[in-house]
Amino acid sequence: MELHKPPPRPRQPEGCLTVAIRIPLRIVVLVLVVPVRMAWDALVVAGRLVRDTVLRPFGRALLWVGRAVFVWPFVGLWRYVLVPTGRALAWLGAVLVVVPAVWFHRHVLTPVGHAVAWLARGVGAGLAWLHARVLRPIAHAVTWLLKGIGAVLAAVGVGGYTAVARLARYLFVVPAHWLYARVLAPVGRAVAWCVRGLGWLVGMVATGIGLALYWTLRVLFVLPALALWRWVLAPVGRFLALVAREAGDALGHAWRIAGRISRAVGRALGTLLRWIFVEPVRWIYRSVLTPVGHVVRDAVLRPAAAGARVLGRAVREALTSARDTVRQARADFRRMLFGERGQQVAVDRRELGGGGARTLEQRVGRDMSPPTRG
Repeated sequence: MELHKPPPRPRQPEGCLTVAIRIPLRIVVLVLVVPVRMAWDALVVAGRLVRDTVLRPFGRALLWVGRAVFVWPFVGLWRYVLVPTGRALAWLGAVLVVVPAVWFHRHVLTPVGHAVAWLARGVGAGLAWLHARVLRPIAHAVTWLLKGIGAVLAAVGVGGYTAVARLARYLFVVPAHWLYARVLAPVGRAVAWCVRGLGWLVGMVATGIGLALYWTLRVLFVLPALALWRWVLAPVGRFLALVAREAGDALGHAWRIAGRISRAVGRALGTLLRWIFVEPVRWIYRSVLTPVGHVVRDAVLRPAAAGARVLGRAVREALTSARDTVRQARADFRRMLFGERGQQVAVDRRELGGGGARTLEQRVGRDMSPPTRG
């Protein structure tokens, strides 16, 4: 599936200032970047060589040592010490704690809990009967008695209550209403109007001061800053942005070109080293050392090896003859001192006369055969 690439952006027309800045800048940057890129490529090659020949084997050795010192002992400790110990402790805890606890809960706590629950239900039933049969009737009786006393008191004190209410109304309610309507309400309205007027006056004064400060600050700071930004800083910033962009493009272009130059120089140096050292050494090995080695092998080493084998065989035979001679002389000396050994008497071992060994079937058949009469 092909991805649809966005269409390239149309290039904007460039002015003479851009071109005049770009070409010298690229030349200068290329001259400055080529040594840096070549040094960088040399450092990269040296770093890769050190990584492949020193750091990677050293890291593998450190990894193996770390495993041998830290990982494997802990693995062995976990696998062969802690896990069996944990299993033994778990079994011991189950036997010493869990099983007795289950038995205690099942045969002691459960019956005691049932007994306590039955006792609590009995006490609750007794308290409910006491509430329903004793306390509730007493409470109803007290309530009925208090209601009767309240009704009697109300019937007796109706006239006195009416006189007290009228007296309180003319002494407190009517003067308070008149004071609120005739004094407090007009005074409050006047105070509110004064406060509103004072607020409007303060607002107008604050507005005037704010407008004066606004225009003063605008004339003294904002307009000069705006003019400075519009007519000085913005053009200088655009110029610096153009220079920075062109410098970045020139640096990238010079870095790529320096990479190609560095690659070409590296290939040339490699070819030169191969022509100066590798090819002569290869030619010497192939054209001189190999034929000389073959001649030395065929003319010197193989005859010397054959001669050494013949000499070794002769030495072994001489040693064998000497060993036999010494053995014979030792036998003659022993015979001279002690004489000949006695002849051993042949004993009938009931063995077969033939060369073959007697088998179990032959022996069993011979033993079970009937004896012959003489």
